[in-house]
Amino acid sequence: MQASYRFFTVFAAVLAATAMPALAAEQSWPQRPIRVIVPFTVGSSADIICRIVTDQLSPLLGQPVIVENRGGAGGTIGAGLAAKSDADGYTLLSTASALTVAPASYPNLAYDTARDLSGVAIYGVVPNVVAISPKKNIKTLKELIAAAKSRELSFASAGVASASHWAVERVLIAGGVRAVHVPFKGGPEAILEVATARVDFLATGVSSAAPFIKEGRLIALAVGSRKRSAAMPDVPTTLEAGLVDADYTYWNGMLAPSKTPREIVDRLSREVAKVLAMQSTKDRLTQIGVEPLAVTPAEFDAMIRKEIEMNIGIVKAANLKFD
Repeated sequence: MQASYRFFTVFAAVLAATAMPALAAEQSWPQRPIRVIVPFTVGSSADIICRIVTDQLSPLLGQPVIVENRGGAGGTIGAGLAAKSDADGYTLLSTASALTVAPASYPNLAYDTARDLSGVAIYGVVPNVVAISPKKNIKTLKELIAAAKSRELSFASAGVASASHWAVERVLIAGGVRAVHVPFKGGPEAILEVATARVDFLATGVSSAAPFIKEGRLIALAVGSRKRSAAMPDVPTTLEAGLVDADYTYWNGMLAPSKTPREIVDRLSREVAKVLAMQSTKDRLTQIGVEPLAVTPAEFDAMIRKEIEMNIGIVKAANLKFD
């Protein structure tokens, strides 16, 4: 009996000793401000959504959460910076679906998306909307596809291999047409060029396009989601507009360098979940077309790997070439 008691006493002590570093890591973090890199320009959909979440995250963590915009190269500059940062919980990445496009389009990336970054939490998903200037006299997606078959059209994006680039490629593949890609530094610049009719059309997040559509500077042709967007209930989906497999929905979320202690990742995941459960956050996100999507860090990682494979398939289907 005494031997058995001693065994369980020692076993319990070993378990406690094993758990102590993990507990200490979570309790001691954070001790200083946290940097969140957004790999897109100020005013982009990813930037707006990140700031809505991080505004409420700072009080929960007890430290300032500072957003740093490092746009360019389809989000790969900022993502690479985050991937190569110290895995101590003080540098995070807040990005969008472009993260899983990059491995399919940039063969010489300085980082491995699935290996060097780990999912923390998804804030939600944003349907894209195919939009065009009213000056182009095209009012439906069918008319856009017909125009692309009869003449050369151009489309704007937030950069080569950005999510807005991919959204249009899905539409073009489904419609059996091609168009000239005109990439810009970020989403706001791309929207402005289409609104002024210097470029024919684009696909971008409903949150970014909504103000221009409301002002009549853009016409919404279709939303790229399986069901209509609550932010634009009168706009048909790409399927309703006659295109099969043209849907493409952007996710927005937070990631960390892959070697970040699991205890810190789990704490961040819980705190982001608290922010997303706040009514004030829900209201702000709903107003810009963000739809909730709750996943665990492990589910987020699996989704990233699956999307990378899908995007490699898009590159092959569209016969896209990248330098």
